[in-house]
Amino acid sequence: MPSFDIVSEINQHEVVNGVDQATREIDTRFDFRGSNAKFEVKDKVITLSAQTDFQLKQMLEILKLRLSKRGVDVMCMKIDDPVTTLSTAKQVVTLREGIDAELGKKVQRIIKDSKIKVQAALQDKQVRVTGKSRDDLQSIIALIRNAKLDMPTQFTNFRD
Repeated sequence: MPSFDIVSEINQHEVVNGVDQATREIDTRFDFRGSNAKFEVKDKVITLSAQTDFQLKQMLEILKLRLSKRGVDVMCMKIDDPVTTLSTAKQVVTLREGIDAELGKKVQRIIKDSKIKVQAALQDKQVRVTGKSRDDLQSIIALIRNAKLDMPTQFTNFRD
């Protein structure tokens, strides 16, 4: 039986490249001269540090632009509120990855409501969709692409 997986993944190498490009832009901009503004990447957490809250907003926009140009969907970013002290301001951006139980149930509900004869099963951090015909699976892919989900989705492991 034909099947495919619905996943939500991030290319970590592209994230590092995007942050490096954003860092280079911060270093060359006149309004950031001598401000010690910087990005730090650890696993799936990006920390923005600057002197003022306004600079953090500027840095966040630069980061979003650079990541989107590198092919990283900005919908996967969970942006925390900035923490401001007297001399510094910090903000944490967490990159979410994988389909959790709540989103998996939402995807299953969308598939079930479409009345297309396929089965969807939540497995770990992905949703496996199986059906009798390839056309049904392709219509499910189109349906999920058009659905308004709060996470970016990719389709992998398509087997005939």
